[in-house]
Amino acid sequence: MNQGPACPPAYLALAHTMADAAAQVIRPHFRQPIAIDAKADASPVTIADRDAEAAMRRMIEREFPDHGIRGEELGACRTDAEWVWVLDPIDGTKSFVSGSLAFGTQIALLHHGEPVLGIINQPITGERWVGAAGVATLGGKPIRTSERTALDQAILYTSALEQFDRPRHDRFSALAASVRFTRLSHDCYAAGLLALGGIDLLVESDVFDYDILPQMPIVQAAGGLVTDWQGQPLRNARNYATVLMAANAELHRAALQILCRD
Repeated sequence: MNQGPACPPAYLALAHTMADAAAQVIRPHFRQPIAIDAKADASPVTIADRDAEAAMRRMIEREFPDHGIRGEELGACRTDAEWVWVLDPIDGTKSFVSGSLAFGTQIALLHHGEPVLGIINQPITGERWVGAAGVATLGGKPIRTSERTALDQAILYTSALEQFDRPRHDRFSALAASVRFTRLSHDCYAAGLLALGGIDLLVESDVFDYDILPQMPIVQAAGGLVTDWQGQPLRNARNYATVLMAANAELHRAALQILCRD
């Protein structure tokens, strides 16, 4: 397993409690009539998104008021702190409002800008992926990425093909033509499947930090690689133009040969 920096036990315990609290907010709204508002970028948001994030933020403020917070729905505070929480209360709101299970609550903890803890929690099924200190688990049991290394046998996922500009869309299409099959629109659940070994490649474009940072400790601790389409590490930034997650080094190299083409 990839070794990562330590996450203090008290912070990990809080993250689990926050995931539980968010789930309690979200579950009553699932597959029920709910108002869907549009944010400035036209993406959907609901009361479940906002209330789940508010519940998690209250817990951080109560337990560790010196920590920073950066949330998808309710903004940022103290982002220059040593420890900063990154919250995505419902990653996959379109799936959530459609009654699909392909969504989850995402939580990351950054230490000096580096993610040391990641959680993906599916509030309805109770599935919880955790990555911390070089160990990735699902339901408390260690997990590993796939050992498939042949590109033509790989399974490729992406969350939102409409976020690819034309050149990136063309490169993604070339990669999709080289793998066994491709699926769309699984958001954070796809990263969980990658860490679990069910899929082999996850490719994204034009995504935010709260989409990706919670996934990184999980995928990397499970044995996977996370870079941009040039093979460079993802730096601490508000958004990422390109993201490539691969189950192993062989598939990572093969995918880069296609995604890096002009």
